[in-house]
Amino acid sequence: MSYKTRLSLLISIDSFIVMFSIFIGYWLIMPNAQIVTTALLLSSVALFVFHHIFAHLFKLYKRVWQYASIKELSAIFMAVSFSIAALGIFQLVAFQTIFSRTLLITWMLHILFIGASRFSWRLYRDTQLRVDHTKKRTLIIGAGNGGMIVARQLLNSDTSELRPVAFIDDASSKQQLEIMGVPVVGQMEDLLSIVETKVIDHIIIAIPSLSKTELNNIFSLCSETKIRTQIMPSMEDLMSGRVNVNQIRDVQVEDLLGRDPVELDQRKIGARLSNKKVLVTGAGGSIGSEVCRQIAKFKPKQLLLLGHGENSIYAIEMELRTLYPEMDISPVIADVQDETRMYEVMEMFKPDSVYHAAAHKHVPLMERNPHEAIKNNVIGTRNVAEAASAAGVDSFVMISTDKAVNPTSVMGASKRIAEMVVQYMDRRSTTKFVAVRFGNVLGSRGSVIPLFKKQIEVGGPVTVTDPEMVRYFMTIPEASRLVLQAGALAEGGETFVLDMGEPVKIVDLAKNLIRLSGFSERDIPIKYTGMRPGEKLFEELLGENEVHSEQIYPMIYRGKTPPVNMSVIDRLIEEFGYMESDRLRQHVLDIAHFREKHLVAVTGAK
Repeated sequence: MSYKTRLSLLISIDSFIVMFSIFIGYWLIMPNAQIVTTALLLSSVALFVFHHIFAHLFKLYKRVWQYASIKELSAIFMAVSFSIAALGIFQLVAFQTIFSRTLLITWMLHILFIGASRFSWRLYRDTQLRVDHTKKRTLIIGAGNGGMIVARQLLNSDTSELRPVAFIDDASSKQQLEIMGVPVVGQMEDLLSIVETKVIDHIIIAIPSLSKTELNNIFSLCSETKIRTQIMPSMEDLMSGRVNVNQIRDVQVEDLLGRDPVELDQRKIGARLSNKKVLVTGAGGSIGSEVCRQIAKFKPKQLLLLGHGENSIYAIEMELRTLYPEMDISPVIADVQDETRMYEVMEMFKPDSVYHAAAHKHVPLMERNPHEAIKNNVIGTRNVAEAASAAGVDSFVMISTDKAVNPTSVMGASKRIAEMVVQYMDRRSTTKFVAVRFGNVLGSRGSVIPLFKKQIEVGGPVTVTDPEMVRYFMTIPEASRLVLQAGALAEGGETFVLDMGEPVKIVDLAKNLIRLSGFSERDIPIKYTGMRPGEKLFEELLGENEVHSEQIYPMIYRGKTPPVNMSVIDRLIEEFGYMESDRLRQHVLDIAHFREKHLVAVTGAK
């Protein structure tokens, strides 16, 4: 029905009700009296005018009545009440009396008939049009606000293939109640029997405040039903503004493995970023781009997106310009290996803070290309750090990795040496230099999850190096928030580490992904391929000589690292181009492990 047709129909119905209800009201009081009188005719016309004035003021004709609720009923009440009150004033002025009993009954008839005309359409849609037996019978877990929103969305949707038929909620006070006509039929312990007795085709988890552990427990039980299970967004996603409450999606491995988010110190981070110039290297990468998104929320004076790949920098630039059209965003195409260019950029823009995310991070690739690891991770870090110091940058945060602890790979060793560069720079510069160590980042480029997903798409097998291999995991937003928090906590020279909970077996991750994709291990087999060069069975976040046991911020620890003579790293940078790959690999591991010949204390302080 078009807007004009709908408007004409509602006005016609209301006009009929208004014109005749006063006569009906008078007849109910005085059934034997003459109904058509001059006073009643004039009152009827006046009520017609007053009603449409107040109907316009309270927007009765602009409301979507198929979603009618208390607000719509209140609007009817207010429009009718003001109309009757205005008519009473009119009668007092015109006839020096008020037909009070007639007006009272007319008021009740108006609310009854106008309300019925609106709500009858919703009742018809809910009881007749919406009963589509081809839709999937859906069980909603959680009968709170989230569950109510999901139920309302599904009931009011003509396009959704889902029809809510029952709620499950552990609150005993909600048992045997109905929400929007959908009954609460039991608790989580009853899930399997409810799915069978209610012939459930689909499950939605509608508790946005669930912790990761609680979600894991619920999803594990849901997976036993072999029925597709979806989830509404988490509180973290809702509060960040990335999604709205109505977006229902499949459960993802990030939901099950990611940790409960660490709350940021908004005041400290805001003081570091708001109305400041901020530069991010590697801004087109998975971590760098998310760091940029998080920074943008704090309204910096200028956000500099530095990267080597023009396509990735263009993509994050366009995304941020769409979200923050008033922000000064400057893309900078540059290679951190180019020392002259780094000095030019720092001198030109003079940023207040630098977040250094540019790096090579793929372990097997760097084992085969050790010279590139040194050029990008060590020389690139030194170039950016020295240029930042020369330009008087206030703080410099380098993104490192847990593979830098007791490294067995060129990539890990190169990141460890980059940490040494940062710590050395902190001792000789007024800039505050710090490093932040991550575990594996879920969904980042080159991570295991995209690989597993592709393998599942083609029917497997899913390749796992070793059944005992474990890793720490965190989400991309969480990693990026830690970077910002580290910058706010920086005093200079620290290595910050997030308490990442218990490590996860890679084979369990593979099994979760297979299950989330709707398959079993019979459909998608797991194949063990053996450890690759440079890999370890487990990762560490801090070495034995680095640990500070106390948290400096909830879930954040600070490590301490022995200093190293920068001349050792300078010689590496000067000579690495002449070394064969095997010799270079051993040399960087010696430096990263502080072999005795390299342990030369650095003297001096800021």
